[in-house]
Amino acid sequence: MKQQTPTPHIGAQYGEIAKTVIMAGDPLRAQVMADRYLKDARLVNKVRGMLAFTGTYNGKQVTVMGHGMGIPSIGIYTYELFNFYDVETIIRVGSCGSRQMYVHIGDLVIAQGSCTDSNYAEQFHLPGTYAPIADFNLCRKAVEKCEELGYTYHVGNVFSADSFYCEDDRKVNWTKMGVLADEMEAPALYMNAARAGKKALVICTVSDHILTGEATTAEQRQNTFTQMMDVAFGII
Repeated sequence: MKQQTPTPHIGAQYGEIAKTVIMAGDPLRAQVMADRYLKDARLVNKVRGMLAFTGTYNGKQVTVMGHGMGIPSIGIYTYELFNFYDVETIIRVGSCGSRQMYVHIGDLVIAQGSCTDSNYAEQFHLPGTYAPIADFNLCRKAVEKCEELGYTYHVGNVFSADSFYCEDDRKVNWTKMGVLADEMEAPALYMNAARAGKKALVICTVSDHILTGEATTAEQRQNTFTQMMDVAFGII
């Protein structure tokens, strides 16, 4: 699909993006990952400020890239990466809000599956409700890496909403169903990966607690949430 790159949203040439991409909502977090983990990182995209860098990690070519906020944004970027740049694996690292009292600020949440109120799956014309799930081998490797590094982690369902601000409190029902945390991107990533026959995983750090009101600052989220990055780079 070389003739389809660059795309309207990604300025990289075909071959400038690695087969493995680690993504974050904040493009400045991609800059942090490039500086912290990659050797010989070079900027391969800056269209719309969505920074992407390609370099090597332990001798393997890796791209780190922002994906923006919300299901529509990550849906566009991951579709193009999977289908136009022939990316094989995408791991999202991001923040989430805890829905359970035992899931604390700073803990890691490995999204085995994602519930959603989005109609993103409508485009696939499925005769029922689709359950977006992670690649099992990536999920298993992430658990093993967390245990090796001694990081506190939880595995299970997250809830991914189309809205950040909500007019009512119906979302509390997701807590009753055992959902670990809220984030805003996993379903689109998992559905795009499934449709393209590729691999995907979401690893989040708890940045705020929906039940207690605890929260971190934007600067903390950008610069100090490195455990999830250690895990992501450790399993590629």
